[in-house]
Amino acid sequence: MTSQPDQISAPAARTSAARTSAAPEGESDRRRWIALAVIMTAAFMDLVDVTIVNIAIPSIERTIGASFGAIQWITAGYALAFAAGLITGGRLGDIYGRKRVFLIGISGFTVASALCGFAVNPEMLIAARLVQGATAALMVPQVLSIVHATFPAHERGKVFGLFGAVVGLGAVSGPLLGALLTQWNLFGLEWRPIFLINLPVGIAGLILGRIYITESRAPKALRLDAVGVVLVTTAMLMLVYPLTRGHELNWPTWGFVCMAGSVPAFGALVAYERYKSRKDGSPLIELSLFRIKSFAAGISVQLVFGLALGVYFLVATIYMQTGLGWSPLRTGLTGVPFSIAVSVAAGMSVQKLVPRFGRKVLQAGALLMIAGILLFIRAADQYGTAITTWQMTGPLVLMGIGMGLIVAPLTDAILSDVPREHAGSASGLISTVQQMGVALGLGLVAVVFFGSIEEERLTPSTTGTAFSDAFQYSLWWIVGVLAVIFLLMFALPARPAQHLEGGGTSDETETDPAGATDQVTVEKAEKVEKVEESALTR
Repeated sequence: MTSQPDQISAPAARTSAARTSAAPEGESDRRRWIALAVIMTAAFMDLVDVTIVNIAIPSIERTIGASFGAIQWITAGYALAFAAGLITGGRLGDIYGRKRVFLIGISGFTVASALCGFAVNPEMLIAARLVQGATAALMVPQVLSIVHATFPAHERGKVFGLFGAVVGLGAVSGPLLGALLTQWNLFGLEWRPIFLINLPVGIAGLILGRIYITESRAPKALRLDAVGVVLVTTAMLMLVYPLTRGHELNWPTWGFVCMAGSVPAFGALVAYERYKSRKDGSPLIELSLFRIKSFAAGISVQLVFGLALGVYFLVATIYMQTGLGWSPLRTGLTGVPFSIAVSVAAGMSVQKLVPRFGRKVLQAGALLMIAGILLFIRAADQYGTAITTWQMTGPLVLMGIGMGLIVAPLTDAILSDVPREHAGSASGLISTVQQMGVALGLGLVAVVFFGSIEEERLTPSTTGTAFSDAFQYSLWWIVGVLAVIFLLMFALPARPAQHLEGGGTSDETETDPAGATDQVTVEKAEKVEKVEESALTR
């Protein structure tokens, strides 16, 4: 008979312990949403820093005598360093802790921003931008990894909707903030405040991140794949560097050889990663992720989409400021309707539209972007250099809605089936392929925009028309790229994942601080207790 009280007390003790574990759920909930605000701010800071520079290009050219080649490196150099380091940054977070690597990244990004702001010549600015891109590569992959590890699957749709809204807000704030800071010429610093503004934001993010972000890492011990780091960086440099310098150097033969050599370099990377995976299970790139259909298809779309964005944002800035002679402020204000449309559409797409219509939402986004660009081409051709901001507004709103319908659902679709232990690697790959696409797009500007301009024949009276024609030519390229994206989207799952935990990972209890696991434990313990009490009664 003495065993009966023991039988009753065991489940009761389990219930009590589970309830105690679940008790601080409100505090945990508050902390994780503050942590989300911190990491989203860091993502916002990176997004702003990408777009803010484009607006200040004429001011940078004028004040420190930067050539077009230097300007390409100031923009593409950041994207290249960022892309080359993202996979490594994601893996470092898995190994050493995502919070730790995030804090190191945001610290380095803040210091690099100060160096950019105090640059005295193009060479110093380029070097500082490379450092800024490399440190951003430590910071940004942790954003999606921390979200993946902190929020249960059923909440991630809402979080990625917020992420999409932040993307839109970054897109609107970057050009507008850059325009205002450049136009105001604070303390006679010209374009420098566009970088120096990162200092207070970065310091605040560092302090709050230390307090509120919960540490997480891969449950299985991993090692850094140094050979993989070298191979991926080399392959990307071989592809992007000749594209970036080709126009300035009149397309030398070594550039084409280098780009062709990037293909076997990427092949060597894949072969080595397979070997590394068999050897110790710690590859830099988790190739098994590409066996997940949603991940492989989404990554392909992400790469091509990044290429379109890289071309568009740079040529639009050059067209408006150099071709049309607009001020930075007018250029920045012209982009506001586009960015608001991105933000609104991104917020709606994940929570309202994708659950009902699936991948058709993303395909509708691609078609809307194509429609907006075609209207833009028509307006630019019809009005020439006399085109006004209002005549651009309709096309830009259509393009913005289309982009918003793509950016947030795409991230959600790519990560939906990824196991938690590979969250860092997957997040790094997502950002890497996007930035690789952006870097390729920035490099292609030399081909699709400047390649169509006979620079030796330019005069002050013909510059506007020549730049307008080159802009329209570039937009036709983007239409072609978006058509490819539309077709690639047929490989995405027709319906979104039901937001179940990907991969059936075993570390749910350790890594899910949202309280969901504790609640399940409570319910199970209560059911066991009721069954045993019923049995005793009988």
